[in-house]
Amino acid sequence: MNKLLNSMFALAVASVTAVSAHAQEIKGDAKAAEQKIAMCIGCHSIQGYQSSFPEVYRVPMISGQNAKYIVASLNAYKKGERKHPTMRGIADSLSEQDMADLGAYYEQHGKIQAVTKTPKVPDAKVAALLQKGACISCHGDNFSKPLDPSYPKIAGQHKDYLFVALKSYKVENQNTWGRNNVVMGGIAKQFTNAELKAMSAYIALLDGEMKVIPQPRLR
Repeated sequence: MNKLLNSMFALAVASVTAVSAHAQEIKGDAKAAEQKIAMCIGCHSIQGYQSSFPEVYRVPMISGQNAKYIVASLNAYKKGERKHPTMRGIADSLSEQDMADLGAYYEQHGKIQAVTKTPKVPDAKVAALLQKGACISCHGDNFSKPLDPSYPKIAGQHKDYLFVALKSYKVENQNTWGRNNVVMGGIAKQFTNAELKAMSAYIALLDGEMKVIPQPRLR
């Protein structure tokens, strides 16, 4: 299994390198994005806002997330690699420049200074699950320093969102829900939903750099 995961990681890094090289051609403008965030703030700038599709869960925190990951995610929705009707509709309306601008905006939006705190140690069961999935190999130290900026920071993210996101990589033959990703699909399918939930709960407890920042027009 480790040999298979290493091969999958190598493929993923090669793919990310190609995507990153292309993404570097377009420089995001955070200021310009201020005129483009109307479609985002209705969900991502409301504390506790929940999606009801395909089940109820809090939408992800994106303020403080890596710009390149935001761009990669939007492209995945646009290409249908991530299946979600609302996000697909939004991504379809965006140009590559729009995506780069939104990525730049949310990466620096409310950026907080990193604070060194005592690491939270998972119990033996969860630690074994995280090791089995080799999660730190991509998501980095304390799950907040990804191997590549096209990968997400996940420390402190909502546990219900993390769980739903992980489950989505196991979904097959659905037109409106699921995510197609060779690496994450191979990893997620090793675990039961109960195990994915346990890992999500631990990662959500970690100190992260993301948060929800209400916009003035929504306060």
